[in-house]
Amino acid sequence: MEAIREAKERAPPRKFIESVDFTINFKNVDFKKPENRIEVEVVLPRGRGKPVKIALFADKALAAEVKKVGIVDRVITKDEIMGLDKKTAKKLAKEFDFFLAEPSLMPIIGKQLGVVLGPRRKMPKPVPPNVKAIEAVVKNLRNTVVVSNKKGKYMPVVHAPIGTVEMSDEDLAENALAVYNAVIRKLPAGEQNVRSVYVKTTMGPAVRVIP
Repeated sequence: MEAIREAKERAPPRKFIESVDFTINFKNVDFKKPENRIEVEVVLPRGRGKPVKIALFADKALAAEVKKVGIVDRVITKDEIMGLDKKTAKKLAKEFDFFLAEPSLMPIIGKQLGVVLGPRRKMPKPVPPNVKAIEAVVKNLRNTVVVSNKKGKYMPVVHAPIGTVEMSDEDLAENALAVYNAVIRKLPAGEQNVRSVYVKTTMGPAVRVIP
């Protein structure tokens, strides 16, 4: 909480709402070994503090049901998938944080969009063709961050947004601990593999938390 408070105080005023970012640097871990690589989804207990955009790939029947209740931000049908070119697919990948899909559409999505969504770690999660089940998944994803060091040749560091500067220090600290504990569980020697931890706003200076 002290580090988060200091990061907020040291951040110059901006004309937009900054995110608060959490960074963990590692030591004595061989990330060339697949079992040591970090790739974990963390549900932030106090939420992300800003909207998370989710799209669903669905056939016409499920698409109609989902649109009625407005569960997701966009529904993309099978016909639309077939009509997507690489440029449009890149725009989709940039616009949405997460993608969901009916299992039956996964092969088509892989063929048409895999080259775009795969490298961005945004391949859709298969979900049952059931509105209530999808609603439960979406509820969690609205508060989820992906913590990964797979980008950048498995560097010994991970970054994760833990909220925005408008959130309380207490809520941000709780989110930070959720990310920290999730990552620690993935490390071969736990906290002994942590070199340092920092917190910062989007444009502000980093404040050291650990050690």
